Amino acid sequence: MSSGGTMSRCCIHPSVLSADFANLEAELQRISTADAAHIDVMDNRFVPNLTLGLPVVERLQEVSPVPLDIHLMIEDADRWAPGYAEAGCASVTFHAEAARAPIRLARELRGAGSKAGLALRPATPVEPYLDMLTEIDMLLVMTVEPGFGGQSFLDVTLPKIRRAAEAIRAGGGEVALQVDGGVSMETIERAAEAGADVFVAGSAVYGKDDPQAAIAALRQASRSAQG
Repeated sequence: MSSGGTMSRCCIHPSVLSADFANLEAELQRISTADAAHIDVMDNRFVPNLTLGLPVVERLQEVSPVPLDIHLMIEDADRWAPGYAEAGCASVTFHAEAARAPIRLARELRGAGSKAGLALRPATPVEPYLDMLTEIDMLLVMTVEPGFGGQSFLDVTLPKIRRAAEAIRAGGGEVALQVDGGVSMETIERAAEAGADVFVAGSAVYGKDDPQAAIAALRQASRSAQG
C-alpha cells in the first residue's frame, strides 16, 4: 500500500501497540515484510488510553521500512488528522464518532496525499456511512472496543463486516475493508470470509518469536478463507 496506489487484497498491518516502545525503529524492522505498520494514536479522551502522538509518528515515518497506517482514536479528529497526512503517512483513519465533518476531513486527507480511512466502533452501524464510500479509501470495522490491545475478537461484528463488504462490492470494490481487534490465526479466517481484506494484528505478530513468519501465515490464512 502506498499513497496514490491501490491496496492489494489480504494485507497484514501489524499493530505496534504490541511492540516494544523502547525501540520502535527496531520493532518496525521486525515487520519489514508487512504491507504497512498500524499505528494507534490515543488521547485518553476518546478512548481510556494514552499512546503516542504526531512528533513520534513523524520520526517513525522517517525510519519505517513499510508505509504507516495511522488509526486516530482521538477527539477533535477534524483538527488533528491532517497533520498526519502532511507528515507523509500512507493512510490516516479517523473515527466517524469523532469527526464533525467527515466528508470534508476525508477530502482534506486525500488532498494532502494520504489515503483516507473511516473507522467505526463495534456498536456503530455502518449504514449511515455507506453513501460516503466514494469519499474514502478504507473502512475500518473495529472488532473490539477501541482503546487496548489483547482483547478477544467480537463475532457480533461479522454481520456488519458482511454488509459493508456487500456495499463495497456494489460500488465497484475500490474501498479496502479493514478489521482491527483480536485478529489471530483463529479469527482471521472468519473475518476474511465475511469480506475483510486488511487485517490489523498485534500480539498475533509481535507475540511470536518470528514476526515475519507470523505475517506470512496470517496472509496465507486470509487468502485461503477468501477462496
